[in-house]
Amino acid sequence: MDPTTHTNTDEGTIQVLLVEDDERLARLTSRYLQEHGILVTIASTGPEGLSEASRHTYDVVLLDLMLPGRDGVDVCRELRTRSDVPIIIVTARGEEADRVLGLETGADDYLSKPYSSRELLARIRAQVRRARGRAGPSSQPIQVGRLAMDPRNMSATLDGKALSLTSYEFALLRVLAERAGRVLGREQLLDLVKGNAEEVFDRSVDVHIFRIRQKIEEDPRNPRLLKTVRGAGYLLATGDEP
Repeated sequence: MDPTTHTNTDEGTIQVLLVEDDERLARLTSRYLQEHGILVTIASTGPEGLSEASRHTYDVVLLDLMLPGRDGVDVCRELRTRSDVPIIIVTARGEEADRVLGLETGADDYLSKPYSSRELLARIRAQVRRARGRAGPSSQPIQVGRLAMDPRNMSATLDGKALSLTSYEFALLRVLAERAGRVLGREQLLDLVKGNAEEVFDRSVDVHIFRIRQKIEEDPRNPRLLKTVRGAGYLLATGDEP
């Protein structure tokens, strides 16, 4: 494990846990990120990554899929049961099925190797902005029917009960709530949630919508709040619909 110390950091400091078994790549990535003011701790196995994540609070976890001890999918799944920390999967396994699997198990973003260090930095910063409640221009509370969201502290409730949302899920639901009653296509959602710095694929939206429905719908297979408009996109119901 890289002996990074986590003490007395200022509010603007970003702390990243990099779970990567390729020692050379881990060192190069760590050096680049630290040159840009990001504190990096390296774990080289799945169990080590889980142990480190339980001992310290991180702003972002960078997670390889092919890890010794426990693979990245298992690590991602367990991390998500413990924390809403943004998780970016970084791996050579770039097939769509692998990307969808990573997102379904709780990851917020996906980057295939070989990747641009600048793009990785941009994605980390985007996840941190989102997690710290600076993903959009407005910070006013949002009320849509039974759903209430407060961007200032990244909280959301349904019928007064707290929702456990990842930072990406919160950002996606927020975009829909701010435009409740309007149909938003996949490309619109990607642009509004992620901005222009990140290139992602359409199915990632479908995966995150599915995960949100698991948390807000009584019957996710027959959604009444977060609806699909066939051939057009998604709509968050205002409560006034028939």
